[in-house]
Amino acid sequence: QVQLVESGGGLVQPGNSLRLSCAVTGLSYYAIGWFRQAPGKEREAISCIDATGTGTPYYKPAVKGRFTIARDNAINTVYLQMNDLTSEDTAVYYCAADPSSRCSYFFTPRAYEYSHWGQGTQVTVSA
Repeated sequence: QVQLVESGGGLVQPGNSLRLSCAVTGLSYYAIGWFRQAPGKEREAISCIDATGTGTPYYKPAVKGRFTIARDNAINTVYLQMNDLTSEDTAVYYCAADPSSRCSYFFTPRAYEYSHWGQGTQVTVSA
């Protein structure tokens, strides 16, 4: 059974940092993505990394330079380091995995490319 469990969300002030973790069980070879969904908005892809972690990760332009995705395949965990957070980053963050090598076959990852999802973790950026 495939399971993804996110952790690390919370309430932070603007300009601060958070690191999200996604622990994956039941899959040994998978691409992984991070998505987020703010109230009243569609779910959007913010980052993804291929199965080996050697390809160039994708970043949504709004987070490029502030967010970093990394994976530790030895412990089946993927991280999203988020720096210089703003109120625009407030959302529920989801990790998603798919047993494929590439994290996306499109310029911008699509949610339907991923077959397994975590339950989400809330990130709130507020003074």
